[in-house]
Formats: sequence, structure tokens, C-alpha cells
Amino acid sequence: MSQIILRGIAWNHTRGFVPMVATAQRFEELNPGVSIQWEKRSLQAFADASMAELAANFDLIVMDHPHTALAATEGLLLPFEDWLPAEFLADQAANSVGASHESYRFDGKQWTLATDAATPIATWRPDLVERYGISLPRTWDAVLELARDGFVSVAAFPIDVLMNSYMFCAALGEAPFTREDGMASDDVLAGALEELRKLVSLCDPACLERNPIRTAEWMTLNDDRRACYCPFAYGYSNYSRPLYARHTLKAGGLVEFAGKRLRSTLGGAGVAVSAHTKHPRACMDYAMFSASPDVQKGVYFESGGQPGYRAAWTNDAVNAASHGFFRDSLQTLDEALLRPKFPGYMKFQDLGTPVAHDAMSGKCKPSAAARELNQLYRECRNS
Repeated sequence: MSQIILRGIAWNHTRGFVPMVATAQRFEELNPGVSIQWEKRSLQAFADASMAELAANFDLIVMDHPHTALAATEGLLLPFEDWLPAEFLADQAANSVGASHESYRFDGKQWTLATDAATPIATWRPDLVERYGISLPRTWDAVLELARDGFVSVAAFPIDVLMNSYMFCAALGEAPFTREDGMASDDVLAGALEELRKLVSLCDPACLERNPIRTAEWMTLNDDRRACYCPFAYGYSNYSRPLYARHTLKAGGLVEFAGKRLRSTLGGAGVAVSAHTKHPRACMDYAMFSASPDVQKGVYFESGGQPGYRAAWTNDAVNAASHGFFRDSLQTLDEALLRPKFPGYMKFQDLGTPVAHDAMSGKCKPSAAARELNQLYRECRNS
């Protein structure tokens, strides 16, 4: 029997790469005729890489959902309905964490299986919170007050600023991307950026260069009082697991703004199959294996993964091994905002990211950034 060799591309973190290798190893043991070779790319490349290039060079792609519409429109992926049992896909939908499963649907088809789920959540260092005798904030005003006292860090990397601007548009009364003429009205979008700027201005300027991974690494490595609390950054359960980092982070939900909980912008990742693969059956079988309930609760989580299957998030053993990370943040995932599905969205995200960040670093005013973002949105929406 000839050996089938599949190539996959994931992203460079324990959460993104190691579970793919581990599930591939177990799949190979159960299917001796298949070999899966995983490679990795940076977190930034994970967000920015050309799907056309990835689909041309790899059989399996770990991707995030904003790429779905463009990839589907350009015929880069295979739809799972053509290969997997309807019962399996129905179970995936029923066990979705928030809108994770739905986020990969476009034009009536499922283009990716949501093997990983994430959204910005709050994290803190329990030991530092106890040392300094601080109270965890329950409101946005309390977050700002805690930041004034020097106890807060935030992930204010360019892409994170843009994602968090969506959160504050919703908090200010306009769900983003519900208008034809912009992602929100100029005034609301400017107000959203201003709320973020208030926080960033009270934090170490180094926050402007830290993505969620670097923020979590910094918080777990340093005893600086600013490592006490982060009000929102894409969650990584790894940092809530014993012995993974120097110190452990506790995770939880978001604070209230004007009497309502903040709703962050859904992230996560999933496994997609390239339309160019010469071995679609083997790819689909592996994708189904990696997304299956027992694998998600077992080898996928145990090897550092952050499952996309809901029953893993409520599983006692999974939560016991992560200081309750999954149960404590599940509500935030369920309430998370979904980015829009149109082919030009990724172009908007790429172009809009530095504009939003400039409003944080003082290169432009939030009002000017809001106008530019809405202009970019109109151009990309209509392109």
C-alpha cells in the first residue's frame, strides 16, 4: 500500500501547533497508510497570509474565520458537506462554542471545522491581586481607575485595537457592520476608539507592541504590579495550566459598560481542506478526527489545544487541568461578536488595522481615524 503524505500549516504557539502534531500522530497510528507533516507560521502570518498561496502549497490549513468568504468565493477550499456525514456536522453545530461553527459557514456551506475557540477575556495574576490587596473590577470605570493606580496591562497590538473597537461600538449602542455606509457611525466609532485610548494612555507604552501572547507571557514572567490584571485579550488556556508558565493566570468574563457586559470579537481557528489536495478523503477523515468529541476533550486539549467543541469547555477534567479557564470564560465566548462575511472583509481588516492603532499611539485623533476606517470599509465592502 502506497503512503499518503499530507502537508498542513498551523500557527506558531503551543495552542496552535502542538495539538495538530499530536492529533496527526494519533491519526497516523490508527491509519498507518497516512502521514501528516505539520508546519507553522507566525501569529501575524496566521492573520495575514494569502489563502491562495496556502491552498496551493498545503493540504490542510488551520485558519481563522474572516478568511472564509474570500476562500470560498475563490474556490480554495472543499466544503465539508460533500465529504462528511450530516449527523457529524449537525453535532458540531450543536456543540459550537458561541458562533464558532457558524463563523465558518458561507453561501450555505461549511468550509472549516471549528477545532479551536477564543475571544478576548479578562485575565489576572491571583498572587499579585492578593499581594496588593486589589479588588477585581466589575465596571469599565473601575478598570480605568485600576489602570490609573498602575495595576493594568492590555494587548494593544494593531490588530487587537481594531478588534476591540468593534466591542466598544456595540457597547456604545451600535452593533458593528450593520450599516451600509460604514462599520458604525463616525461618532460612535470615534467614541469607541476614544474609550480604548483612555485605557492605553494609562498603561505602559510597551502595550502598544504586545499581542495577546506577548501580553500573557509578560504577565506570567514579571512581578511588576502592572501584571496584575488585563481587562481583555484573546484568551490562551495554556497560561492557566499548572507549570506551563512561571506564574498562572486566572481567566474570567468582561466588565460592564453602561450597565451591560462588554461583548468582545470572536476569534478562534479551525481546520480546512485545500481544494487542490490530491487526497481529499484522507484530509477529511483527519479533519473529522481532530474535531471529534473524544479527541477534543482528550489528546487535543492535553497537548495544549483550546478546543472548539462545547462539551470540552464544560468537561470536569478539562477545567480541573486549567484552573476553570473554560467554564469561567464560556459565557464571554457565547456572547462574542461575529465579524462580517463578505469577500472584501480581509482587505478592510488589513488596511484598517494601522489606522486604528494610530489613534492609540497619538498619530491621529480618534475622530479622524473613524472617518478613515469608514471610508475604507465602504471601499472594501463595494469592491
